[in-house]
Amino acid sequence: MRLEKWQQQIPGNAMKTLGQTLSALAVETKALGFDMASDPSVGSLLRALTGSKPGGTCLELGTGTGLSTAWMLAGLSPEGRLVSVDKERKFQEVAKRHLGGDPRLTLCCEDAEDFIKALGPKQFDLIFADTWAGKFKLLDETLALLTPGGMYVVDDLLPQPNWPSGHQSTVDAFVADMARREAIRVVSLDWATGVMIATRMS
Repeated sequence: MRLEKWQQQIPGNAMKTLGQTLSALAVETKALGFDMASDPSVGSLLRALTGSKPGGTCLELGTGTGLSTAWMLAGLSPEGRLVSVDKERKFQEVAKRHLGGDPRLTLCCEDAEDFIKALGPKQFDLIFADTWAGKFKLLDETLALLTPGGMYVVDDLLPQPNWPSGHQSTVDAFVADMARREAIRVVSLDWATGVMIATRMS
């Protein structure tokens, strides 16, 4: 299935500056008790990496309340596209209220595993995997969605307060798996919450 299935138009509010948007999102994020928002340093990195893909099509797995989404939109070129997926409607609705007016953004409220399985290969120039699907589940299928030269980005690879019991072994297995792959080039950064960037070879 091609990406066009998710190209619905999303109504929204007038555009604000990045700082205003991040502040508004942070207030609602705290009020909802959502404790899985990405670190601002990672957001700044995502803005730079998204900006390296002019006219690109980007994917975010795990919208949350939209903090990383806002950073990615800030780096996205005018002709670029960002698709963001999350199954938790109450969190994604926050992103929709504050970011839904941007015509470059498509928000998909569905299970990320189903989303990944439905797509054909080589559709995205950058993927930020911020949920289990696409990182610890369906990794092969997710990497196949990258175009040649496309980037795959994950965070939270250093211990975090909200990690479930035993999660370190899951992270270690993921890092080892990525290091063994021949079709990608990987760099791991002992920075912020722990970041990995991988590039798909031609």
